[in-house]
Amino acid sequence: MPKKYKMNLTAKSKKQWAQLMFLRTDKSQKEIAETVGVAEKTLSNWKTTENWDRLRASIIITKDEQLRRVYQQINELTSSIEKKEEGERYADCSEADTLSKLASTARSLESNLSIADVIDVFIGFQDWLREVDLAKAKEISDLQDAYIKHRLNG
Repeated sequence: MPKKYKMNLTAKSKKQWAQLMFLRTDKSQKEIAETVGVAEKTLSNWKTTENWDRLRASIIITKDEQLRRVYQQINELTSSIEKKEEGERYADCSEADTLSKLASTARSLESNLSIADVIDVFIGFQDWLREVDLAKAKEISDLQDAYIKHRLNG
């Protein structure tokens, strides 16, 4: 990585970044350790003590799937309200509260961009760019890694 992009990360930030890469990419442990700047043994210890393999297996519901389910629940509740007798087609207190909470959840899912989301976008972009221009993909990869480090440092 070019010297101007190097940043000092805390051990906690390195661990977080390594975990995200482990969970969301197909990079080897060696590649992750090199990218994050830790020994392969350190990465292996983190992976074992925090059970990253189990965590990886449990991540099956994507943000898009969660959002789809929230909209489905809003739709079902709205349909239920619409089936009421004419003149009573409004949400009662409980339904209104549920609709409000579901709408808030949907807004949050749509607008919050976590470091994991950034990494997912970068992975998709890199996959595409490798097919278009491998040399440019390698060049941009360093910049993406630097940006992730910057985000982790706050």
